[in-house]
Amino acid sequence: MKKMKEVSLQYISQGKTPDEHLKNIEEVCKSGGKWIQLRLKDVDIATYLNTAVQCRNICDHYEAIMIINDNVGVAKAAMADGVHLGLNDTNPLEARKILGNNFIIGGTANTLEDCKQHIDSGVDYIGLGPFRHTTTKKKLSPILGLDGYQEILSELQDQNLKIPIVGIGGITENDISDIIKTGIHGIAVSGMLTDKKDLKEKIKNIKSYSLG
Repeated sequence: MKKMKEVSLQYISQGKTPDEHLKNIEEVCKSGGKWIQLRLKDVDIATYLNTAVQCRNICDHYEAIMIINDNVGVAKAAMADGVHLGLNDTNPLEARKILGNNFIIGGTANTLEDCKQHIDSGVDYIGLGPFRHTTTKKKLSPILGLDGYQEILSELQDQNLKIPIVGIGGITENDISDIIKTGIHGIAVSGMLTDKKDLKEKIKNIKSYSLG
């Protein structure tokens, strides 16, 4: 059964090495994070899979949801809970055929048309962004900001299209209050939770907002 209840706060892993990713993931889980997306770039498939298996163990220990970024094969082999697909990655319909109905499938969107395409493809949630400039992506889509979020979410509501929308891309803690007023379901963050002091308190504070 899909576990979507913690979609409101997602941590997208960060680190200079796979070991740093795992260290940061464990710190977030230990501090109360319940939704982890393992996002490794520029590594070979064996390294990705080995890291994913270790991430699975960490997430199991802390009862956290584990999502793999981009790679459907690694998600299936590591027994992840789901996969998050970018606009140029595997089509969600194809991913569903490979992974089955019990996997969570998320998709990245930047426009209303992207959102509608993902909804037609049967994704479980949409990562909408970027909210503002972020250094975690080399090829950045146009910045949306609050106005962009409001416009897209209003259009989806007008067309009676319902799906959890997760804000992503350069979000800071000070942004959350305004973001949730747009009707956003949750947020996905990376730098905000990576290698931070008082992480437990920070996660508690973020979750105290009316996300979801």
